[in-house]
Amino acid sequence: MLNRSTTASLLAIIAACGVAACSQTEEPASANLVVRDARIWTGNTEQPWAQALATRGDEIIVVGANADVDSLIGEDTVVISVPGSMLVPGFIDTHVHFISGGSGLASVQLRDAATPEDFSARIGAFAKTIEPGEWIMYGDWDHTLWGGDLPRRDWIDAVTPDNPVWVYRLDGHMALANTMALELAGVDADSADIDGGTIVRYEDGRPTGILKDNAMLLVEEAIPEAAADKLDREAKAAMKHVAANGVTSVHDMAGWDSLATYRRAEIRGDLITRIYSVVPLRDWQRLRDEVEQRGTGNQWLRIGGLKGFMDGSLGSHTAAMLEPFTDAPEDKGFLINELDDMREWVIGADAAGLQVMVHAIGDSAIRDLLEIYLDAVDANGERDRRFRMEHAQHIAPGDIERFAVQDVIASMQPYHAIDDGRWAEEVIGPERAKTTYAFRSLIDAGAHVSFGSDWSVAPATPIEGIYAAVTRRTLDEANPDGWVPAQKITVEQALRAYTSVGAYASFEEDLKGMLKPGMLADFVLLDRDLTTIPAESIRDTRVLKTVVGGTVVFERN
Repeated sequence: MLNRSTTASLLAIIAACGVAACSQTEEPASANLVVRDARIWTGNTEQPWAQALATRGDEIIVVGANADVDSLIGEDTVVISVPGSMLVPGFIDTHVHFISGGSGLASVQLRDAATPEDFSARIGAFAKTIEPGEWIMYGDWDHTLWGGDLPRRDWIDAVTPDNPVWVYRLDGHMALANTMALELAGVDADSADIDGGTIVRYEDGRPTGILKDNAMLLVEEAIPEAAADKLDREAKAAMKHVAANGVTSVHDMAGWDSLATYRRAEIRGDLITRIYSVVPLRDWQRLRDEVEQRGTGNQWLRIGGLKGFMDGSLGSHTAAMLEPFTDAPEDKGFLINELDDMREWVIGADAAGLQVMVHAIGDSAIRDLLEIYLDAVDANGERDRRFRMEHAQHIAPGDIERFAVQDVIASMQPYHAIDDGRWAEEVIGPERAKTTYAFRSLIDAGAHVSFGSDWSVAPATPIEGIYAAVTRRTLDEANPDGWVPAQKITVEQALRAYTSVGAYASFEEDLKGMLKPGMLADFVLLDRDLTTIPAESIRDTRVLKTVVGGTVVFERN
């Protein structure tokens, strides 16, 4: 007869045997997705390269050799094997105008219009495809392609009798209105000049249709508010477009309507791009209240960032410079906002724990902003605030090290260098050009440099951005060895600017930007290894697949 002690011992033995049997026969849980036979650049300095990767749910679980993932392949595992391909972390575009980019995909295309006649003809042809009264917008024209004359409303009035026109220069800092648009906005010869902006006029005082920076608000306030369903379609188009270019996360420099659009998409489960939705700096108190009530969001949609403006652009001669433009000796550009206002907004936003990112292009605007950031630290004390400077294009040499010393992130767009490099020296001269788009100098100084596109101002194509940063060969092919070649960087430095530094720029370095276990399964498969091919062929690289959260969101046919 078994006593209680013996019975308990037997049960323990049986239980132990059962566990042992299970441990011998139970298979490890399968991975949802496995990549094999790839050249994997992880971005992780502790394991820079790998051959295979496995994911489960929305996370990476294994990074290593083929043998490390083979046991995780089950009946339902998606297996990707493309020998010769390169896998990299998902590209993070740290500066886009996302819904505007989506809208621009379906608008008139003016970026490569090479003559005034071509410019007018394209607008006229597009007008025939839409309803009377519908606004013709975006366009992204470049007047340097036809010699530098700014377009005028008389170029397009005859071909747009039934539609208001408001088409932007590719930098977004000036736009052309036709007569109908000016009339709807009430802009005429009697309209007063605007601080921080310019109404370009004929000799008799009538507006030519070109408005710059703050003056653009006169027309933009007359544009009807877009319907929610239209914004939803544009956001969806934007997500599909960037996914096809390997972008898995964006930092959107927009506003409250865009944020509302992303929230609708999140509720529907439609987001395939992770979005950091940034709102205007002057609204910092509203964002402070929003964060207090709703938090900063999740892995798909985040808030907490504010975007402001110091100045305009080089191409529009509205960048604020320390010395006059070389081609306009009486002109040094201007600030869009008063320094006292900027200082008040930055210090207030920073005190509220929000992240501040401010557009500054000219060397004077850059220096002023660095000083304002110092004022905020003095006012609010030390903390991990990660101030950002958007563009940081034309830096005075003495200010380069300040980015590292003050821990200001330089959020830059390398495509601009090979675009503007066609004509920038005519505007600022060869000496100032030495520290324009100063990627190498900033990185060598120890600054954090993140990369983006400024889409729709420039293409949302990180591959072209990497090509631009590595080669600095201008779009006109006039600089085969690179425009200001001393500022070239390596492929790996460019990759980090599009991945791990991009994650750092939004306080998300623990979630994304590298390929290692526990990180989000966001990555891009390319058809070649960017680190082994000639630099000039980087731009020919194709995105084969884009994966966000372990799900394939783009696949090249």
